[in-house]
Amino acid sequence: MNKNQVIASLGAPLLLALAATTARAAEDEPVNTVRAGIYIVQYHASSTDLSGPYTPPGLEVKVNNVNTVYLAYLRELSYHWEVELAAGVPPKTDQVAKGPATVGSVPFNGQTIGSAKWFSPTVLFNYKFRYFGDKFWPYAGVGMNYTHLYDLQITPAGQAIGGGPTKTTLSDSYGPAATVGARYAITREINVAVSFSASKIKSNASLNSSGVTRTTTIDFKPTTWVISAGYSF
Repeated sequence: MNKNQVIASLGAPLLLALAATTARAAEDEPVNTVRAGIYIVQYHASSTDLSGPYTPPGLEVKVNNVNTVYLAYLRELSYHWEVELAAGVPPKTDQVAKGPATVGSVPFNGQTIGSAKWFSPTVLFNYKFRYFGDKFWPYAGVGMNYTHLYDLQITPAGQAIGGGPTKTTLSDSYGPAATVGARYAITREINVAVSFSASKIKSNASLNSSGVTRTTTIDFKPTTWVISAGYSF
């Protein structure tokens, strides 16, 4: 799937939503919401052992947690359903070596070996449990995440571990996502929300150090807390 297809797959639900005639619209209620807040991202990453020539067993990678800005657009489809496109300011995450204390004479465990930025939009279809009135409702949703990792950097420590100048690639990821949350309307237009989400994000990594290629697969398993404020119109 190329990037144009990705954009189409993520954007199609929003175009359908914009074209929909909803009961709420007929009642002159706001059907669009924009939100901004904070993403609190926690990675529960695991990886296969780094494999390739001159590579001892037990070399893995973990990922440091990060916070970033949350941005989202929501479109009400009906009284109980809405579609959400969630994204954020692409965060920079550090990859940290996990395994033996040293590789040969080079420090390994706990060394920051690289970093990457994340472009990771998610489309969610949320069901709103609107049984408590129009001010407060919990919701739950499922959808799809796309992640593109870019601006890949290898630190001097990572190059020393690799045995020379090192370049890396990380494959794009497509996977399911789910969320649960709650929204409270302060006024007709202003609302606040909190949610917890989980996504399946897995990437194949390839590292080339002076012509020697090593590979691993990283399962990032991120969970996120979001605290946000919204404006409905």
